[in-house]
Amino acid sequence: MITSLEGTLVSKSPTEIVVRVNGVGYGVNIPLSTFEAIGEVKSTVSLFTHLHVREDALQLYGFASEAERDAFRMLISVSGIGPKMAQGILSGISVSELRSRIAEGNSGALTTIPGIGRKLAERLVVELRDKVTRLGPAAEPIPSAAGDQARVRSEALLALTSLGYSRLAAEKALRGAILETGGRDATIEQLIKAALRQTAPTQ
Repeated sequence: MITSLEGTLVSKSPTEIVVRVNGVGYGVNIPLSTFEAIGEVKSTVSLFTHLHVREDALQLYGFASEAERDAFRMLISVSGIGPKMAQGILSGISVSELRSRIAEGNSGALTTIPGIGRKLAERLVVELRDKVTRLGPAAEPIPSAAGDQARVRSEALLALTSLGYSRLAAEKALRGAILETGGRDATIEQLIKAALRQTAPTQ
């Protein structure tokens, strides 16, 4: 099993990167927190990874910290949460916030996380409350500087569709996010998190 990668960052988007290791390019799915934490294209990156095996594909997920990978593995151990949903959850909340809400048994607060409804929030608390203390220290990623806003919005839209939202739903959420953040100086991370909040189920 591939548990880590270290190599040259060939390309980078909010949900996927390509890392070249000894001449081989690995496509790696990442949460938004990892996107913000890793370096720029052509830099050397080191990732903790999880290989998800399906009948029709091998999918590699990468994380900037071991705590993120531990959180991802705990999430996919819960019935009803697949790797794509876990990737989306970790794109909308930090590991430390997730850990705190589960440890406190605060299922109501968990429903504010994109993709988590009331029943799933309750299941997370029941199944993970005893395990959550095993997560390592969760360092917060360093926010990246905002770039050209047309590019920022385009990459945010691509990230949302990569997380499973239809283009129509993604565009609607992104419009709401731009209004919420003011848009002009918002980073990719800020836009995507605001857009995910727009799509979160209302209670």
